[in-house]
Parts: sequence; structure tokens; C-alpha cells
Amino acid sequence: MKDTIFKTAGAVVISVCFGMVAFAGDMPKDIAVAEMASLFKSFDQDAARHLIAKDVVQHNQQVPNGAAPLIDLIPKLKKSGISSTTHRLIAEGNMVVAHNEYKNAQLFGGAHLAAFDVFRIEDGQVVEHWDNITAVTPPNPSGRTQFDGTTEITDLDKTEENKELVTNFVHNVLQGKAPGKITDYISSETYLQHNSGVADGLEGLNKAIKAMIEAGTPMTYSDTHMIIAEGNFVLTASEGQFMGKHSAFYDLFRVDDGKIVEHWDVIQEISEKSANDSGKF
Repeated sequence: MKDTIFKTAGAVVISVCFGMVAFAGDMPKDIAVAEMASLFKSFDQDAARHLIAKDVVQHNQQVPNGAAPLIDLIPKLKKSGISSTTHRLIAEGNMVVAHNEYKNAQLFGGAHLAAFDVFRIEDGQVVEHWDNITAVTPPNPSGRTQFDGTTEITDLDKTEENKELVTNFVHNVLQGKAPGKITDYISSETYLQHNSGVADGLEGLNKAIKAMIEAGTPMTYSDTHMIIAEGNFVLTASEGQFMGKHSAFYDLFRVDDGKIVEHWDVIQEISEKSANDSGKF
């Protein structure tokens, strides 16, 4: 029984099965999938040693740099009963993004978590890792969850075009340079929203923004540190303020016919304390 099946641009099919990983070649996606399987499915410390660079740079604020702390955690992960499901997987160059769901994840701060994990791959190993994690919540006002929706990667020939569209959206709208241009980027006909507190459509988005402003807790984006795209999917990693707290915003957008038509996100507070000196980004 397969947890997840992905089709890459090169028609390589990656299957993650219980404790085993079957993949062809050593493409960045393959390495990232195998690394996640070694940690959360097979709980295989030997496999993890091969897949994680000894001096891996860690941006999760609860985990020290280096492979050893993570590999040493594997027996505890196995004992905890943690499980993971990857709902979406995209890659650009040596950067891989996984949209993950974790259950029995108390070691990471909650029983049921949503996350974006980002990996930088070099020479067949994970050499750097970023993530953003939040608790799973009930469906939003439109009945959507943090994980459902479109998964198929299409329009590979439009990757750069879609990346530019989302880059401009983040700069002009989310960072507030030209918010009036929102309809230049988001479809006024179809906008499927997976944020826990926001309904579908521009109307739902505007209503949520207005409510935050009226409550004196506007959401502000100040800097965007990563933009990774494959076909119709684009992930951005930004920082700013949310509910009066310094926060990291990971937003995944689906683009269709030149407009943003679907959105998932994970928002996490950036702690003043960290187990490493790598910074959140």
C-alpha cells in the first residue's frame, strides 16, 4: 500500500511504501524522499547516515546543526509512533519542497502537524534543511483542509513565468508595495483557499484581512527569502509580523493560466532562542 505517488518531470515515479523507498536515480527529489523515509517510515539510522551530510545546516530552531542530533533522535521517533504523509513535492534545481503531514508528532510540538520541509541537496545528500510547522486545525469556512486540493504538477514549460508572477504578487501585494494590483495576480473567478481561517475567493481573503486590521493585528510581510517553483506550483518563504509576533510565512501557490488559483500556507512564530546559529532562513 502506497502512502504517496509522485510523477516527476522526467517521468520517474517515486513510491514511498511503509518502511521502504523505491526510487530511480539520485535526483534531488529522490534523495529528499529517501531521507524523509529513513526518519519517519523505516527509522533506519544507517540509511540516514548516507543521506544526511555530517555537517548539515539546520534551520529548524529546535534542532542543532549536524547529522548526529537528528540521527540520534530516530529511535525516539520510532518509539513515539510518528507517521508522515507527503501531499505535494516540487523541486527546482537542487532545492526540494515537501508539503507534509505528521501524526503522533509530539516530539515536534503537537499530535497532528502541517509542515513545509525544504531541502538543499548536494552530492546525493541533504546538506541544508528549512521548515515551517503548525498545528492541524478543522476545515476552514469553505470546508477545505490544510492538505487537500490539487497535487498534479503541470505546465513545466511555464515554471519561470509562474515564478515571476508569484514573485511580483509577494512584492506588490503581500509586502504592500502596490496592494491595489491584487487582481493582476489572483483569479477573480477561482481562488481556492486552504488557510485555516480564510474562505475561498477574493471576498474571503479581503474579509480576513479587514478583520485582522480592525483587531489591530494586521499581517505584514517584510522580506521574502526563498522562492522555489516547479510548473504550476510556487513556494515562497517570507518573514514578517502575525498577531503581533515575529513570524515565518511559507506560502504555496498554484497558478493556472497566468493567475493564482489555489493557496496553502504554514505560519510559525520565530523564536528568539534557537538550538543552532543558522537563523530561521
